[in-house]
Amino acid sequence: MAVERRLIRLSLCKKSLAVYAVVFASASGPANAQDLSPFTSDGCSSFPDGTFAQEQLWLECCEVHDLAYWQGGTYQQRLSADRALEACVAKVGEPEVALLMLAGVRVGGGPLFMTDYRWGYGWPYPRWYGALTDAEQRQVKRLMPAASSTVATEP
Repeated sequence: MAVERRLIRLSLCKKSLAVYAVVFASASGPANAQDLSPFTSDGCSSFPDGTFAQEQLWLECCEVHDLAYWQGGTYQQRLSADRALEACVAKVGEPEVALLMLAGVRVGGGPLFMTDYRWGYGWPYPRWYGALTDAEQRQVKRLMPAASSTVATEP
């Protein structure tokens, strides 16, 4: 009798796992899980876009940074994007804010965080560091005109 109960429980567990797998797969995104979403920017995410006196002082810096984060890529590309953000914010006259922002994006912008501002956020989650394939680079180029008309590509 105890063996039969265990077999029934095991069978129910397997069925439950199958149902969860189907639900998770259907909720995980578009049919082609490698499609790049159109570019979006939330400005400086959870950080102010500028000072009280100049409310959008470094907003363009954040938008250019978002463009890099949207497409993703290698760890080195992320580090370069983060350092470019720091340099841009320092260039508008806020070097202390630039250091604070650099710390924030280094800690909170990794690809494993399930946020809309993570590294590679234009691609379906999860996505790790890695060079874009030729097909992925074509998608970026195809969607880039819309993105580059939204923000300047040079801070």
